[in-house]
Amino acid sequence: MSRSTAKRRVRVGVARLRSLIVGLLALVTAAAAAACTTGEDRPSIVVTTNILGDVTREVVGAEADVTVLMKPDADPHSFGLSAVQAAQLERADLVVHNGLGLEENVLRHVEAARGSGVAAFAAGEAADPLTFHAPDDGGPADGRGQPDPHFWTDPDRMRKVVGLLADEVAEHVDGVDERAIRANAERYGKRLGELTTWMEKSFDRVPRDRRALVTNHHVFGYLADRFGFRVIGAVVPSGTTLASPSSSDLHSLTEAMEEAGVRTVFADSSQPTRLAEVLRTELGGRVDVVELYSESLTAKGGGADTYL
Repeated sequence: MSRSTAKRRVRVGVARLRSLIVGLLALVTAAAAAACTTGEDRPSIVVTTNILGDVTREVVGAEADVTVLMKPDADPHSFGLSAVQAAQLERADLVVHNGLGLEENVLRHVEAARGSGVAAFAAGEAADPLTFHAPDDGGPADGRGQPDPHFWTDPDRMRKVVGLLADEVAEHVDGVDERAIRANAERYGKRLGELTTWMEKSFDRVPRDRRALVTNHHVFGYLADRFGFRVIGAVVPSGTTLASPSSSDLHSLTEAMEEAGVRTVFADSSQPTRLAEVLRTELGGRVDVVELYSESLTAKGGGADTYL
């Protein structure tokens, strides 16, 4: 091979190398741009429960990425996190959780994130929490002194939480448009006000002396407080689905139901109705068991895919 041919081949090789380097740089630039547009550099909010996740998305809109840890149709008292989800909490700009002991298997991860410097907003603690009370007499039940975490069954309290959530996002999440956040919160707050009005009109059709509730566990205390219901009792006399009733609990409940003339038990759709079926047996089959969406959203199209 002549010297000129060798030089020519070297020049071609160098040109090809330069072309390859330019191409690689273009790919890196494109990848970086894609990362920016797909959210790697966007503000991040992580929410524990799917009910609060839906509400947070309404408030945040397109201003930040919102990750919801609890799957549809799950039980907020018992769902857990993977290692990846736990890491997401510690990388978030803001963690939104219910608090008041609701997410029993997730609380330690929330506290770990808070300990590492992540801002955290406990919605239930900001919603004027109630405590569990025994039926009718106003005294404390076996959950003596324990706050009730199910504040979302009163849309007025959720409306208050929406305003406070907007404050938390504006304060702790850099890069969001505060005016957009406030506008979203105001718009959604109006819809919650409309929900309260609709519920009032609906419940007005139920005579006051028949507004007696029995549920799988104590979940409707806030609804009862807001709309004038009496909580006769619960199959599981606790604010958590992780407890179990005793035979004396069931006996006391059946007596209270007989006295109040209650023939319907409302059971959350995410829980088995076995315990409610036990009551049906205790009362000789004269009890209807009605499933409600009360603690979890469903998947899209499943009947309760938004809080509203």
